[in-house]
Amino acid sequence: MKKILFAILLSVLLITFIQTTTVSSAKPTQDSEELRLQDMLMNMLTPYIREDLNIYYYPKILKDFSPQVSPWLIEVIETKRVNGFRGLILEITFEIEPDDGGNHVPVGKDRMTYRISYAQSVELIKHTHLATYDLPPK
Repeated sequence: MKKILFAILLSVLLITFIQTTTVSSAKPTQDSEELRLQDMLMNMLTPYIREDLNIYYYPKILKDFSPQVSPWLIEVIETKRVNGFRGLILEITFEIEPDDGGNHVPVGKDRMTYRISYAQSVELIKHTHLATYDLPPK
């Protein structure tokens, strides 16, 4: 009897975990307040991101063009407050696949962390280049 109860409990927990994981990892299919705020932030950060990626990629990885960024393809990994509750120094970490700008062919993958503060300061504090992709032949 204990084995049957244990099996039922384990099954319910497993099904709940699978459903929760499936729902939370899905890409959004409709607009929301959170998605609009994230898109606004990415629009504001895109010039900084482009500049920092250009410094990294051009000319040591890309010789013919500078990498481009599509704000809607930036995946936010983590956000946090640096100086406690309601502190206005924040950090955002995201992953991005910059592309060639024309055909939207990804050229690499990067993880970047920016510190943003109320003094209108945007500072790259960590950049990890995760991968360089081969471009298709011309």
